[in-house]
Amino acid sequence: MDKKEIIAILEDWNFWSKPFRKNFSRKTYEDEVVHKSSTNEIVFLKGVRRSGKSTILLNHIQNLIEEGVPKENILFVNLEDPRFASSLSLELLEEIKQAYLYYMDPKEKPYIFLDEVQNIDGFEKWLLKEYELQTSYLFATGSNSKLLSKEIGSALSGRYLDIQVSPLSFQEYLQFKEVHVEKPYDLISRQIEIERHFEHYMLYGGFPKVVLTEDIALKEAELKSYFDSILLRDIVARYKLDNFRILEQLSIFLLSSISNAVSITKVKNRLGVSHDLASRYMEYLENTYMVQSVPLFDWSLQKQHVNPKKIYSIDTGLSKRVSFEVGKRIGDMLENIVYLELNRRHSEIYYFKTAQGYEVDFLIKEYEKITHLVQVSQTLQDEKTRKRELRALVKASDELQHSENIHLLLLTMDESSTEMIDDKAIKSVNILEWLLLDD
Repeated sequence: MDKKEIIAILEDWNFWSKPFRKNFSRKTYEDEVVHKSSTNEIVFLKGVRRSGKSTILLNHIQNLIEEGVPKENILFVNLEDPRFASSLSLELLEEIKQAYLYYMDPKEKPYIFLDEVQNIDGFEKWLLKEYELQTSYLFATGSNSKLLSKEIGSALSGRYLDIQVSPLSFQEYLQFKEVHVEKPYDLISRQIEIERHFEHYMLYGGFPKVVLTEDIALKEAELKSYFDSILLRDIVARYKLDNFRILEQLSIFLLSSISNAVSITKVKNRLGVSHDLASRYMEYLENTYMVQSVPLFDWSLQKQHVNPKKIYSIDTGLSKRVSFEVGKRIGDMLENIVYLELNRRHSEIYYFKTAQGYEVDFLIKEYEKITHLVQVSQTLQDEKTRKRELRALVKASDELQHSENIHLLLLTMDESSTEMIDDKAIKSVNILEWLLLDD
């Protein structure tokens, strides 16, 4: 591509000669970008497509401009612009930079932002060159976990810091709706409004654009578009698959199975495919962040590997849109939301089964210490349900007794309370309180 053609495309995405458009802020992520960029390492934002990675970078660009960085010192490149599609290569990255330098002539070290960088095969080689020459401040986004981990890890080890970006948490969702909950009184005074928002959050999820869309039909159309885009652009095109039907069936099956344990054997039998194909396709879906799996906890890594894993969706709205069954299973969707929040707060998450067969939804491990056992239940109004959930926590903590001071937590839509069973304190906490007020 020649310089004029490239700069014409770049002009559409940059703010060299036009005002900056207003975006919603996601302060936690934006603060993390500022903090990690201060090291001068490459900053990577990774996460599912349409989760808001680009907007976070655009807000960082706006902050840089407000701090006095000249607009011409900033280059934003959308590597999914269809005008680049036929030229995606390492050579294109260099051509883009040279066109930018020629026309914009930055007087200081420029800030370069590469959006959806995994579209360039070998992108890490170009980033490594730029990093070693110290000619640019570097930022990038990507939507494929395995690709980024493999290529960044080998070529850029010790030269980058990453940030995992997810769709909106419920707290962020409320901020987008201009509802602010900072203390327990706020939750009480606006209870009905917040519960109504939570129902919408559970049904339509937290993708930013979907949250900002009021029309239900448009929300659902947007979610279906995301589903198709993830499959077609992040899997079919990248891995050159020729069996879209099987991939689609697997996706719908997994998104219909949220909060349930699923084995490769179950998948292959359900779809009538080989063990190898079922395993590969599940891995592809996890690489796109669409679904995530939680292993059964065991101190033996081999046992963790062979047991079925529980499946969760990156967004409950995505699950509901492609699987009509999910909308009937409120308990599973609540558990999925709790998983997503736990994933924001903790790095090691498992589920657990006692020797007697009681299952605990989540076990949290930090380093070599088990810190939390968490059960999720829509309500404990039924006495049988209440006893079963409490018993599971007690039995699990007994089996894990060598791990001291485990927090036993039961999350429900009921009122919060604490009770003692066998000298163990079990906190029952309202899910909304936990999502909005618990640190």
